[in-house]
Amino acid sequence: MTVAASTSASLLLAVPAAVVGAACMGLASAAQERATKEVAVTRILDPGLLRGLVRRPLWLIGMVATGAGLALQLIALAFAPLLVVQPLLITSLIFAGVFSARLERRAPDAVMVVGSLTCVAGLASFLLLARPSGDADLLATTPQPFPLAIALILLTLLGLGVSVVAHGSVRVLGLAVATGVLYGMTAGLMKIVAVQARADLTEPFRNWALYLVCLVGPLGFLLSQNTFQQGRFLTPALAVITALDPLVGVGIGVWWMGETANTSPAALAGEAVAGAVIIVGIVLLSGRATKLSRQSGELLGKEPREQGAGRLGGDG
Repeated sequence: MTVAASTSASLLLAVPAAVVGAACMGLASAAQERATKEVAVTRILDPGLLRGLVRRPLWLIGMVATGAGLALQLIALAFAPLLVVQPLLITSLIFAGVFSARLERRAPDAVMVVGSLTCVAGLASFLLLARPSGDADLLATTPQPFPLAIALILLTLLGLGVSVVAHGSVRVLGLAVATGVLYGMTAGLMKIVAVQARADLTEPFRNWALYLVCLVGPLGFLLSQNTFQQGRFLTPALAVITALDPLVGVGIGVWWMGETANTSPAALAGEAVAGAVIIVGIVLLSGRATKLSRQSGELLGKEPREQGAGRLGGDG
């Protein structure tokens, strides 16, 4: 089999696995977000939140979907570069909107749908312009990884700091930023674990990457549950998480693992525009969520108490 044929065969396996994995993650996000609203609010990174959630059947369904999504993501990462797999995960935003609407028995909000599609279009454009290649399986041993590592740590701490001192939507934004960075770092480490396991199933247990995943991954997951609980609507926070996750993954692929991307001036300009499109999508989602939240609050104030006790509104 030629190299080109082998690459095509790998992508035929990796791309569907990544998309179906994104669908599973979308279901998990919708189920977990709804379940977190049914338990008492806790401090950030308080494991007590999980103790309350574990008794919720909907949250357990979300956990099963999370496991399936992670397994499919591992398969995709074993056969394709981070630069291919990570941007595909942005489609989880659309799936989450659909599943959230179904769980709440309502039609998806048109503006939320447009915002989600805008985010997906931005990531898809970024992928097409970047033209990713390479499939490195080890972190670089040169000092090159350190600037990105420091930037990611600072961004995570900044997000956590904002979530502690701020309130409302700004607090949720801080939580979402920290979650997205940790998720992207987890994906980069999972890439190493997946390639090692593909060569030898026992190899990951002899290397540090697997154990670091076991530390960073749960932290990111716990933060995501805090994010879902604190936010009034799912889609804006999830848009930040699902945009940062692949973008951090792309950075790790290039800076840490030797993957390559198109860096011509025209491509870089196009990638910057694609990034701006993603930001527009997130702003559109956030603005719509704020408006819907205000409308829901006004409706709650007008309805009888027994009608207003339930959770109203949602995203699409």
